[in-house]
Amino acid sequence: MDARLKALEDRIARIAMGDRQAFDGLYAATSAKLFGVSLRILNDRAEAEEALQDVFVKVWSAADKYRSDGLSPMTWLITIARNTAIDRLRRRQAQERRLDPAGSDGAIDLMADPGPGPEASAIAGAERERIAACLGELPEDRADAVRAAYLQGDTYAILADRYGVPLNTMRTWLRRSLLKLRECLTR
Repeated sequence: MDARLKALEDRIARIAMGDRQAFDGLYAATSAKLFGVSLRILNDRAEAEEALQDVFVKVWSAADKYRSDGLSPMTWLITIARNTAIDRLRRRQAQERRLDPAGSDGAIDLMADPGPGPEASAIAGAERERIAACLGELPEDRADAVRAAYLQGDTYAILADRYGVPLNTMRTWLRRSLLKLRECLTR
């Protein structure tokens, strides 16, 4: 085993007996690496620093549970750091969901009107007028059938009964009416 890893194992064993100098030495030898693990997961420097503090509290409390069994002491320490950071991340995400159950990006989104803005309303109004004008170019029964089928959701069979025409005739009416509408809207 590498001398550095053996030194880490010795420090962990001494920490289990309450040796503060061993704890200081372990912190000096591993804190940068464990901070990097926490920072990579949390993506927030202040929170990663707090997570690192939690990691070393856990190490102080659980040093007696460490068993080498061929595992690297760094693997044990990194696992503690990783799990601590993931737990913090999950708590943060749960808190964000409680504060913002709609899943928006922040308070500004909560204040913003979800409806269309003035520009979108003006465009929609102009489109509505164009469609109405194009529907006006169709025979009245065809325009009514298009509205009933595509705006109200009536089936072809219901429309065929309503207008007293065969089902295939209704399909033809609607198909031809849509082609005329498309032609009108592209002018």
